[in-house]
Parts: sequence; C-alpha cells; structure tokens
Amino acid sequence: MKIDQIYTGCLAQGAYFIESNGEVAIIDPLRETQNYIDRADKIGAKIKYIFETHFHADFVSGHLDLAKKTGATIVYGPGAKTSFDIHEAKDGEVFNLGKVQIKVLHTPGHTPESSTFLLIDENGKDHAIFSGDTLFIGDVGRPDLAVKSDLTKEDLASMLFDSLRNKIMTLADDVIVYPAHGAGSACGKNMSKETTDLLGNQKKVNYALRANMTREEFIKEVTTGILPPPQYFSKNAMLNKTGVSGLDEILEKGGVALDVDTFEAMANHEGALILDTRHQNQFKKGFIPNSIFIGIDGSFAPWVGALITDLNQPIIYLADAGREQEVVTRLSRVGYDNTLGYLEGGIEAWLAAGKEVDTVESIPATQLAEEFKSGELNILDVRNPTEFSAEHIDGAQNVALDYINDNMEQISKDKTYHVHCAGGYRSMIFSSILKSRGFENVIDVDGGFKAIAETDLPITAFVCPSTLK
Repeated sequence: MKIDQIYTGCLAQGAYFIESNGEVAIIDPLRETQNYIDRADKIGAKIKYIFETHFHADFVSGHLDLAKKTGATIVYGPGAKTSFDIHEAKDGEVFNLGKVQIKVLHTPGHTPESSTFLLIDENGKDHAIFSGDTLFIGDVGRPDLAVKSDLTKEDLASMLFDSLRNKIMTLADDVIVYPAHGAGSACGKNMSKETTDLLGNQKKVNYALRANMTREEFIKEVTTGILPPPQYFSKNAMLNKTGVSGLDEILEKGGVALDVDTFEAMANHEGALILDTRHQNQFKKGFIPNSIFIGIDGSFAPWVGALITDLNQPIIYLADAGREQEVVTRLSRVGYDNTLGYLEGGIEAWLAAGKEVDTVESIPATQLAEEFKSGELNILDVRNPTEFSAEHIDGAQNVALDYINDNMEQISKDKTYHVHCAGGYRSMIFSSILKSRGFENVIDVDGGFKAIAETDLPITAFVCPSTLK
C-alpha cells in the first residue's frame, strides 16, 4: 500500500494518491491531472477511482478530465448531484482497491454531501481517514458554504457535530487524519500548518473535538468569527457540479505570446484585464497603466478569485520569463479560463516600444514614522479584521483587501493614503487597484506591519481580558 499526499501550497490543498496491488485511487484532484497519470504510469498501476470528499468551493477539481483520460469512476458521497456521470455512494459503501478497501462515511456539515473516506489496510485494520473539509488539523470545516433557504449555517453546524462524534471520533486513536486543507485556506478559521496527524492527538488538541462539548457550544464556536467567503467560492462549487473544459486547451490558448501592439489593443479595445504577476518590488518601479498586480509568488490564485469578480473576464498578463504556463495553470485552478496570452518580452519590450508606464511611490516604515510625527496621515491598513484587531497603528483605517470591492466608498480620491499590510504583498495589490481606478495619491509602506512594528510609531494592541489584573 502506498499513500502520497500531494500538497499545493498556494491553495493550502492536499490531494491524495493511494495505490495497492496495481490499482490507484485519487482523492480530491486538482485541475492539472497529468501528475496523477504520470505517477500511476511510473509504477505500472491503473487509476480506478476518483474520490471527491465534497463539492469544492475554493478550487476547480480535475475529476472530469482525469476520468476521461483514464476511465476511472468518479465517486461522491450521498446527495451529490452533478451534470455528468458519477457513482453516488451510499453511507457505509465499501470500494475494493487492490488489497485494501475504502469505506464511505457520510459526514455532512461543511456541505450536505461531504463525506470522509476510511482506508482499511490489507489486514482489515482502519488505517487512515481522508476527511476533506469535515476535519482539519486543529479545526473543522466552516458550515456556511452550502446555505439554502431551508438550511442555515446553524443547521449545518449541528449536522457537523453529529458527523464528528458519530462517524469520526468513534474511530481508533491511531487512525491517521489526512485533510483536504491546511493553514492559509479560507475553508476554516484555525487550521494548523501541519498537514497530517493522528486522530487521537486531534481528540486532545482540536477545540471542536472536546469530549464534553455540548451541541450548543459546538454550534456557537464553529459559527463565530467566520469571515465572509471569497466571492468565487460559490462559482467554483457550481463549476465542480457542472464540469469544465480540460486544462490542455486552456494552456494552449493562454500560452500565446503577444507583441506590444496586439497586447495594447486587447487591453484598450477588447476589454482584457492586464494582470501583472511579477514581484511587487518590480511592479512598483514601472508597470503598464491600469494593470493589476497579483504576484505569482504569493497566494496568487486565491487573491485572483477574491478580487476579479467575473470568471469569464478576458485576461492578458505579464510574467517572468519561463513562468507563463504556471500563471495560466494557477488561474485555471480557480476557474479563470479566459486567458488570452502574455506580453512577449515583458515590461522591457513595452518600454522599448516607447509606451507609457506608471509607478507606485513606496517609502520605508522609518519614513512613515517621521511623517507621522509632523501631522495627521491617512493610513490604510489592508490586513484582515482579525489582524487589525490584534494590533495596528493608532488612528489607522482598516479596509481589508479581501473586501475592497465592497468598501470603495470609504476611500476618497481627494486624500493621500499610506497603505500597508503585513509584509508588502497585499498592500501592493491594493495600491494597484486604487491606481487603476483613478486614485493617484497612493503611497505604499515597504515591509508592511513587520517593518512598522520596529519603529516608534504608536501601536494599539489588543489585550485579552483574562490577562488584565
């Protein structure tokens, strides 16, 4: 028996490759499927099943494309309805895979169809669970992503309470937990950086698995402090139900090299959004006017999904040489398939053609501290509300990048803003959006709050009441 966790950091997502006696099951595959096929071919095995723990909202699955290429059966849990052929499993149904078995445990709560897959080894012993978004390391799945008119987040949280206690916590302590996500995912609020653990340890340390916890306490704790989901979540879930095109044709369309004139014409006359994926330090020194910065080396795909509201938006892009396919692939992971090509030669070609560039003024935190002493500043802290609540510059205004599209009325073109996040990535995204919308008086604080905390700027810090004397 072989188990590979295939972890994708930018999505904080774990897919799984399970092999026994020449047969393979893939659990929660990403959009790009060739990796799974290559792994199976390398060991002379055949992909027999594609198990989906639920309708993923934070990425587009590759289940349909993988099934077409391999003939594997797509398996969902009870209640899953799709526009393509699947095997809708029954609770407790067992699938044979070589010399091992995979048992379906219906665990609704995160979503109604959510299921956990229990791997039973060659000796008939419970070995591991692939828990999807039902159980994370240190957390459980948020219960507000599948709300219907007759099903509230409290209803789903109650279902999750039962699923955890009746289906998962009854398993042995030495069962390994393999979740679908880790820290950085928006599918939970308190996930660990660890990507696997023993169930027995989770029973000890996971707040949601406390033995003496009442249903009411559980519902309150898992529904409190949940930030609104990114706007693309519901759209990705629908794509996973209806199916999408294969990645190969998307890579071909998005991998076209565009000369300067064609690139400019697409932006000016065809409504294409210019996405600049270089590092923020390169972007701020010179970029194509009206382009949006979202750097490929950060949480690229989730930020695209949070900020670009139309999945069908035509996109043209700038990328470091050799990373063009990576940009298109990572866009496709969250359903942005209308990528039309990249600027051949990058910003250097644009400059060589005599085209105009824009810049973002950037200052060190030490300069911000000096300017703060000389008068009132308009400081925009674009971190999320929990970061802001923990500590922030006195008098700073919190406008989280996540919700910039809903809060533009809080920002005035008549004011000059000093913008910062934690380290500089999010603030440059925020600044680029402001610049593209006609806000000229934008100053980025290099190094973000990490650098600010090392100055003498006055900081308001949250103090837990329990620590007060």
